[in-house]
Amino acid sequence: MSENLIKQVKDIIDSAKPYLSTSRGRVILRDKRGLEYLDLVKDMIVNYYIGDSRLYEVNEWISKFKSLLIDSIKLINGRGWSLPREFKSFIEDPRVHLRKKLFNYTFDLVRGKLSFEDYIEKSRQAVTTSFNTNIRSLYQYWILLGVIYNLGLEGAHLVYPEHGYIMLDRSGRQKTGSIPPNIILKINGRGELSFFIEAPRPLGWEDTRDLSRVWKLYVIFRPDILVYSGRVLDIVDLRGDIPVIRPDIIIECKEQPDWYIRSRYLKGPIAKPLTAEEWMSRWLKGLWEGLGEALGVSREKLGEFIEERRGSIKVKELDLITFYKETYKPKLFILISKPKIDEAIKKTLQSRNIVVIDNVEIGDIGRLREVSKIIKEYAKPVSEDIIDTIRVLISLKLNENINRDIVERALLKLASSRIEELVDIILEER
Repeated sequence: MSENLIKQVKDIIDSAKPYLSTSRGRVILRDKRGLEYLDLVKDMIVNYYIGDSRLYEVNEWISKFKSLLIDSIKLINGRGWSLPREFKSFIEDPRVHLRKKLFNYTFDLVRGKLSFEDYIEKSRQAVTTSFNTNIRSLYQYWILLGVIYNLGLEGAHLVYPEHGYIMLDRSGRQKTGSIPPNIILKINGRGELSFFIEAPRPLGWEDTRDLSRVWKLYVIFRPDILVYSGRVLDIVDLRGDIPVIRPDIIIECKEQPDWYIRSRYLKGPIAKPLTAEEWMSRWLKGLWEGLGEALGVSREKLGEFIEERRGSIKVKELDLITFYKETYKPKLFILISKPKIDEAIKKTLQSRNIVVIDNVEIGDIGRLREVSKIIKEYAKPVSEDIIDTIRVLISLKLNENINRDIVERALLKLASSRIEELVDIILEER
């Protein structure tokens, strides 16, 4: 921790004090200059841990992302898009977004609830975590849009969602008890492809019985992009060893310059009920043994690259990619890397039947043309299941999962009560 940074923050806070006061744990602004000084502190933190040059580079990436978003929508005959709230805020102005992350900490500093050292450390964590998370999303979304754009050049058009908006967020979309796609494209002469971003996601649950039923969705690993042949409106399948229909394609995106030498700790959420803890314990035990089997090493040797600590496991990114592949068993696994990968590492991944495309910078759409050409071969013609399509639409509208037989009975009643109108529509469509 920089002593110079602490001193600079102290000096600014001292300058702000004449314009601020505290009462009953609240900060009272006596003059707008107090707020200006606090904003200066936040900017100093952002500049110190991120820097102007990095923010300038990111703004260039954001500009390219926004252009691709607009171009992709037009090309596939879409109407618009929906972005996650946090990500939307970040791409509007990265500096302002990061500054917002320091709002509470800065007021806690003024109120004396945080020391200067604690303030600097918490601010560092907040800024760097938010920045890295949004950069990861930016690269992932750009990859998806780049694939969509190149498919659009070959005649692909949007068939889902019906409202014509590309859905890049998953917020609240699992409340119906299903996991719908973000987008479905129809490729003329070939068929359809269904895309899911960061699925599977947890479903809603109300009691221990529900929790035990959907627990796999909480703890299963979550690849960046799942792609399915044909029109797949719901991937939940709790009967198998994984809680979703097995994907045809997985696309994993890596944006960090040194991702292939990194490790990370993985930890499923620990719920309070005892039954939930038992589920977590069983999953971790099975994960430990399954990972060793997937990588072809004994449980004893597994300790060379993985360690169990406080209910979590430490896994090298390279091994995690292999585990994704062995867990989901897709027909095709594609790894897209922003940095160029060492040839020895690339050959190791390729020997595991992983397609590696590296040195893919944001803005280089041409590098993704190869990906689009590969995955379009997996497009599958769709025989329309009107009942199931209606069921999914009604479930989304009511925010709960509706059974197919209920929809069939409701449609029969509707047709019986409005038979003349139905006949007229059929005659028009004939």
